[in-house]
Order: sequence, then C-alpha cells, then structure tokens
Amino acid sequence: MPRNKNTRAAQGTGTIRKKTVTRNGKPYEFWEARYTVGRDPGTGKQIQRSISGKTQKEVAQKLKAVLRDLDTGLYTEPSKMTVGQWLDMWLSEYVEPSCKPLTLSTYESRIRTRLKPALGSIKLTELSTTQIQTFCNDLIRKERLSPKTVKNTHGILHKALAQATDLRYILFNPADPVKLPRIERKEISPLTEAEISAFLEEIKKGEPFARLFTVTLFTGMREGEICGLTWDAVDFRNGTITVKQQLQKGKEKGADHYLISTKSGKTRTITAAPFVMQVLKEQLFEQRKQHLQMGLAWKNQWNLVFTQEDGGYIPPQSALKHFKKVAERIGRPDARFHDLRHTYAVASLQEGDDVKTVQQNLGHATAAFTLDVYGHVSEKMKQESAARMERFIEKIKA
Repeated sequence: MPRNKNTRAAQGTGTIRKKTVTRNGKPYEFWEARYTVGRDPGTGKQIQRSISGKTQKEVAQKLKAVLRDLDTGLYTEPSKMTVGQWLDMWLSEYVEPSCKPLTLSTYESRIRTRLKPALGSIKLTELSTTQIQTFCNDLIRKERLSPKTVKNTHGILHKALAQATDLRYILFNPADPVKLPRIERKEISPLTEAEISAFLEEIKKGEPFARLFTVTLFTGMREGEICGLTWDAVDFRNGTITVKQQLQKGKEKGADHYLISTKSGKTRTITAAPFVMQVLKEQLFEQRKQHLQMGLAWKNQWNLVFTQEDGGYIPPQSALKHFKKVAERIGRPDARFHDLRHTYAVASLQEGDDVKTVQQNLGHATAAFTLDVYGHVSEKMKQESAARMERFIEKIKA
C-alpha cells in the first residue's frame, strides 16, 4: 500500500502529517508530529506526545530537537517542566540559532537575573497571569525599574510562552492579559537651523570625525550604521547609500566589535543629497592618502568608509565622545549623537518630504511609527499649511 504523501516517518520515533481542522466553520491546515516518550508501566502501551506548526519544515525542526533530547536523556515531560527549564530550552533551541549575538546576550541576562529567580521554579503548566502580573508590578514597585525595561522583560517571557503554546505544552499564553505600565516617550531634541549651522562650522576646525558627522546629519543613519558603512554600499553613479549593516560591540567584558545586520534586519537605500555624495568623495580621497602613508600597516579589513588614520574601525562610542565635545562647544551639552538622526527627520518633514519617504530613509517599520515619533507639527509647518490653504481658498473664490 503506497504511503500517504502527507505523512512521513521521522528518524527514531516520530511521524509528521498534515492535518485539517474546522474552526468557526472555516478549515485550517497545519502540520503535526507525534513521537513516543516511553511506555505506560501499567498497560505497556506507548506514551505519545504531539507538537504542531504552520509548515512541515518547522515541525520537522521541533521534532528533531525533541528526539535529540530523548536520545541524550535531557527530555522533560511538558507536564513536569518548570518555567526555568523551558526558558533554557527556548533559548538554546529557538533563540540562539536565529538571533543576533547582542540580542541573545540580552535575553540570557534578563532570564538569568529577572525571570528565573522570580518564576523559574513554577511548573510551566501552572504559571498564571496573576503571577506574571505580580512579577511585573514588583519590577516597578520594588526594584524601581523603568516601564520600558519592564515591557522588554515581559516581552521575552511572552515570546517564550508563545512558543510553548505553539508546541501545545500549555493551552494558552498567560502573559497575554498582563497590563504593563505606560511608557512615556521622551521628547526629542533636534538641532535648530541655527545650531545646525554652528555645528557645521565647529567641525571644520580640525574635527577628525567631521565627515562622519556630516553624513549622519544629512542621512539620518544610526551611529552603528554610519560606523559600519562600507564602500560597496556607496553608489556614486546613482547618488545612493545602501544601509545593510551596523558595527556593534558584544556585551561581554572585553568583547570585540563586529558587523551585523541592521536593527530591523532589513536593507534600505537612501538617495542622498549631492552635497552628501561630495563629502563621501572627499572621504574616499582622504582615505586613499592615509592608505598610501600606512602601507602594509593599513587595517581596513571590512572596507569601511569611515576609519581611523591606520584604517581601523571607529567604535560608535568614540564617535559619541567626539560628538559630545562639539555639542558642548555650540551650547548644546544635552545633545546626543542620536539627535543628529532626529534633526534629519524633522528637517526632512519641514522641507516637505512625505512621511512614507522619511520612514523608508530612517528604516522605521511603519509610517505610523514615524508619525508617532515626529507627529508634533512645528510652527513653521503650521504657517506653511495655513498659507497653502489660503492659496486654495483664493483659487476657488476666483
């Protein structure tokens, strides 16, 4: 009898099949794997468990992880598994293979210092919304953590429990109904037009990172992105810059810097002003001179646009320190390097760029997020809007 093409035997003890169920009158398809964890000591019958997912590949990966734990004796019955055990498994099997090193380090730290001490000993199947709510409240009331830190910590737990729900280890995600503290968005402080002029004049006075600051100011790139920009991403013919990576330092002590994908994981292309492309041409000319002077001691292994005199990379922290000194000299000691990005965004909107264009240049996920951050309308924009409406009124009255 031919084997059903929607069912296959897995290595060891496990099968994967495609299933269809009807919910609220609509058919839903998913893949399910069943595996054997032992035999009932009373009846001698096999004890089987199941896991499910949207695709066959996803379920096959889950099944492989379970069978490996069964082979090595590390498997824990879902009904007996603690929250701490599940968080460890989730990190190693679902987070580590696919996330950025810094993200993994952050997750590991939050789980070790916050989640496991408070919730780790509770059985996964017995974890309640009330326990999670109390945990989040205590982070605010007792530990005085910021609402953003609480939200991020809850987010890690929520992701882990969502995976447990997908695997049918728990029936629903108890972190869903938790009420989190409201995050007050900090008011942005872009440079004014007068401060932009003062800033550009100040960096002409021998500032080694002058071109780096200028390109950042007129493209809105993040500090890691500008420090990680490579020459292959600069297209002089078409006047574009492709933002595809960032320079980042590991969290562990003594960690080195490395290039990773952008914050969103997506590549974006900025059509830069001709002035910006001219600054980049000057940077290329200057860097070639430095390369000739250094000879074999040249260190630019990643072909970076902005480097130190010997070709070594510029750590974002170094760029920040230099920026702070310039900001103090123009009377803006409160300014942050990130305010160059805010300045670019506000200037773009004030000069008439549509929100969608600004969103894409900044690399925001949605235009709604861009509006949320920069939705405050400046007095100049209000006056220009009123003038446009006046012209429209005059036109229809004529």
